Formats: sequence, C-alpha cells, structure tokens
Amino acid sequence: MLDDLRVASLHDLPEIIKIYNEAIQDGISTADSKMVSVEEKLPWFYAHNETYPILVKAYCGRIIAWISFQPFYENVPVYAHSCFISIFIDKNFQGKKLGQQFLKEAIEQAQTGEMKTLLALIFADNPVSLKLFKKLNFKEWGHLSRVASVEGVDKDLLVLGLRIKE
Repeated sequence: MLDDLRVASLHDLPEIIKIYNEAIQDGISTADSKMVSVEEKLPWFYAHNETYPILVKAYCGRIIAWISFQPFYENVPVYAHSCFISIFIDKNFQGKKLGQQFLKEAIEQAQTGEMKTLLALIFADNPVSLKLFKKLNFKEWGHLSRVASVEGVDKDLLVLGLRIKE
C-alpha cells in the first residue's frame, strides 16, 4: 500500500540516495556522472526547508520516489516565487503511473505555499521524463542546445515550466 506524501526526514536520506544513484547509472536523468554518498549529500539535504522541501512517497514504509524543490536564483528576491522541481523513482516502481500520481500530489502541495512557477530541467533525450511532466501541463519554455557534455556526448537541455497560481 502506498503511504501518504510527506516531507523527507534525515532517516530517509539513504533510500533517497539509493534511488538517485540508480538515476546516475541510467545516464539520462541527472547531470551527475559519479555515484554520490549520503555524507556528500548532507549539505544538499539540509538546504531544503518548508519552502523548498524534499517530498517522499513510500510503499509499505519503503521510500520508492522523491521530489525535490530547489530555489531558482537563490537570494534574488524577484525570483522568490519560482523554483526547480525534480522527481526520481525507484527503478522497480517505474512505468506504473506512480510518477504521475506523485508529481500531481507534489504540485498540489506546492500550490498551497508561496510558489507560483515550477521549472523542470530535463535532457532532451529523456522522453519518459518529458512525457511525465507534459502530462501534467508543463510546457517547453526553453531549449538549450548542447549545453551539457555527458561522458563526451553533447546534450540539449529543455526547460519546462508550469504556472501553478497567479
């Protein structure tokens, strides 16, 4: 049974990192190319707060997906109501429509706070993520050609956006 969406705790970080390292291995979901450790990600974890949380979804108590909200141009007041959103799903739970449900819940939660605009940065060669975000009404707001080099391969980065409140 799926547990309710909740804010991540430090206790969840090892499972969050396990899922993230799976994404690193697939080579299309993140710009990181080397596996990361819990210790390396502690500053990242502690940088999240009520405005920019890490949300987790669990199945029978085990974390199966997480979403991170992060500032867009941190400490620049005119951008205070915009943030980046990213989602990572345990490989054993991908393709089961959980991502769509989880992302929808996270968007609904974001609408209750100060955020007005969500931005997602997605490699152009990641059709699964593009399809997921577009199903939830994210639109392509930008196309950055060949801005990333992953293992010697130049990649395009798409900026998808969603206005969640006026």
